[in-house]
Amino acid sequence: MSRRNQIGMTSDEINAYLRSASTMTLVSNGKDGFPHPMPMWFALDDDNTVYMTTFRKSQKVKNLQRNPRVTLMVESGEQYQQLKGLIIHAEVEFLDEVDAVQDIMFRVSVQRGDASADDETQAKSGTKRSAEKRIGMKFKPQRIVSWDHGKLGGVY
Repeated sequence: MSRRNQIGMTSDEINAYLRSASTMTLVSNGKDGFPHPMPMWFALDDDNTVYMTTFRKSQKVKNLQRNPRVTLMVESGEQYQQLKGLIIHAEVEFLDEVDAVQDIMFRVSVQRGDASADDETQAKSGTKRSAEKRIGMKFKPQRIVSWDHGKLGGVY
């Protein structure tokens, strides 16, 4: 078995790892060809579709309008044997409706632990003004690559 196969996460491990994270790096492609990585809060569907919001006039939106392909990354670990993470290759789908943006904003706050699912009406009531300035983004995974160096058992 190759090292790559030894450190890959199972579907259940990927699901658990994504749900334990609060920040994901969104890497879009800048007009100059350089990657443009930005830390983002996010929410997930059961199939690991990722949802985020950002300001409509942001650089990442301009980048994604030119080229919808992204790499999303979550990572952790301070020492080699603790390194763990995954990347998701996807294309963006923009969600323009204010209600959809408010829904994503609420789901992100639940994912982060800032709200509970029972707080939806109250949480959404205070987000309309901000949601009008934002755009929703949906990323359906085309490919997920993962690694968990803890699976190597200290042997490298």
